Amino acid sequence: MSKRILIIDDESHIRRMMRLTLEAAGYEIAEAEDGNAGIELYANGTEWDGVVLDQRMAGIDGLETLRQLKSRDANARVVMVTAYASIELAVDAMKLGATDFVRKPMTPETLRNAVAAALAKAPPRVSPATSQPEPPLIQTITMNGFTILDDDDAPAVEENQRRFTVVSPDGRRHDVLVEIDIEVIGYVHRMTNRWLAASNSFWSVQAQELLTDFLWSHGEVPPLRRLVLKNLDPDRLPVAARWTTGN
Repeated sequence: MSKRILIIDDESHIRRMMRLTLEAAGYEIAEAEDGNAGIELYANGTEWDGVVLDQRMAGIDGLETLRQLKSRDANARVVMVTAYASIELAVDAMKLGATDFVRKPMTPETLRNAVAAALAKAPPRVSPATSQPEPPLIQTITMNGFTILDDDDAPAVEENQRRFTVVSPDGRRHDVLVEIDIEVIGYVHRMTNRWLAASNSFWSVQAQELLTDFLWSHGEVPPLRRLVLKNLDPDRLPVAARWTTGN
């Protein structure tokens, strides 16, 4: 039996593109033109396998729509889509129970991958004491169907390198290496008058953000499974100036 997906988006041409993309992949699709219509059509969720939900809509926005969908069905698998994204917005969506976060405009492959990955995920755990779903631990964010995992067992690398495990929408795991260029370390030293060695945890955070941004922008694993951190946003300098040098 075909999986049933509800598309909630206030732009008719976007709904049409997503409908055609997902129908070509074998899904059964219905549409809602705004959050209120989507909530009403979703009802208690028993008729649906997943939702593709726009963030910025007329009337109630995507986050509020998401909150109401999850209150009706804690197991709702919701893929958020937006052209106005930030890591902070993605974290907020994940805290409310979003399964994935996809950037507009997306390719048909990215949309299909995100929906397939969302449907493959296990439902949230339910607390035995309250019979309510436990709030998710936001340690990683799934974007465009790709998830970065913490991997404590990863092989040791050089001080200026960080190794991450990226799970692609088809479940395959990829080792990705992020190298911190010595020039960017020197730049932070010159601008803050503080030396944050290549082994400092500040650079671990910057390396993960670089990988997250790549997955968000490109919807694919980096070529050759490698990235180099060559530049730092000046807005990160105040953070660097306050960072603990012993970490």
